[in-house]
Parts: sequence; C-alpha cells; structure tokens
Amino acid sequence: MRKLTYFVACSIDGFIGDEGGDASFMYPFVDEQFLEFLRTEYPETISTGGRRALGIDDLPNRRFDTIVQGRASYEVALKEGVTSPYAHLREYVASRTLESPDPHVEIIADHLVARVRELKAEEGEQDIYLCGGSRLAGELIDEIDELVVKTYPIILGTGMPMFGSGFDVSEFVLDELRPFKNGVLVRTYGRKR
Repeated sequence: MRKLTYFVACSIDGFIGDEGGDASFMYPFVDEQFLEFLRTEYPETISTGGRRALGIDDLPNRRFDTIVQGRASYEVALKEGVTSPYAHLREYVASRTLESPDPHVEIIADHLVARVRELKAEEGEQDIYLCGGSRLAGELIDEIDELVVKTYPIILGTGMPMFGSGFDVSEFVLDELRPFKNGVLVRTYGRKR
C-alpha cells in the first residue's frame, strides 16, 4: 500500500498562508542549506520549472511519483501559464469546477476519497504527494499516512490553516525532527493506527 504524504509548509502557529492562501512570505527561508535538503531528500516536491531553474531537472524522484493538489494550489501555476506544474509526476487536481487544460493533468471532480484510495492501492515503490491546500487536506485527513511539516519561524496570527476541517482528533507519532540554521524545523509524523 502506497502512502499519502501531506508535505506542507506552515508558520509556527499552523497557517499555510494568509487568508487568501498566499505564502510568498515564507520564500526567504528557502536558503542554500534548506534548498540542499529539498534537492537531496525531496527533489520531486520542487516544481518542474523550479527544477529546471536550479539545474536539477534530471534528478530522479526519490519518494513520490504522484501528486494530488487542490484547485487553488493548481491555479497559482495556471495564472503563470503553466498547465503542468509537476510534469515529472503523475498529476491530479481535485476540483469540481475546472476542466483540465493539459492531457498530463487529471481532474478529480467527484469521489475524491475513493480515487485517492485507488491511487494508494496501486502497486509501486513510490508514494503520493499531497500538495495543498487546506480544504483538500481536511477532506483527505483520514487518508493521510504521513505528515512532513516544514515549520518556518514566523507567526501569522490568522490565515489559512493546515487542515480546513471540523474538529476531529487524529493522532500521529513523531518519527523525525530536523532543525535548520535559519530556524526552520522539518517534522515527520506517521499516523498512529
């Protein structure tokens, strides 16, 4: 069974962006040390355009071969004219309103949880990258097997929470904690079953 991993950046107080979802204020924390971590441990989480710009587009995927993202996340790329932002992965976008502008991107309009369960049940060595947003993570909270939380040393006070869902306790176990000199912490949790 493949894992669904929510690989997410957030503030100390658990917000992944401002109330509109903008997280550009986190970019300054992606310094050379942190970028090296991403290049060596999670190169597939860097967009195809970002990989090209960094000269690492030939790096093999280490952890993931599939990405599931929400409409708002996907529209960030669309606004820039990019229809396949993670062309090095199988791309799925959860949306009830979009039609795919790219043959490489499959839209999941209905039965999201069932479709994600199908993806998890596929044979394969690599897992599934859940890439935002808040509402999507809330809908899939029971399917998330692993959390990789990149916590940036900022407090927002309000904004878009990591999980846009109602109150329900889901317990995870800390597997790894990795601090960086710039104050970023990367915490990896596995679901407690």
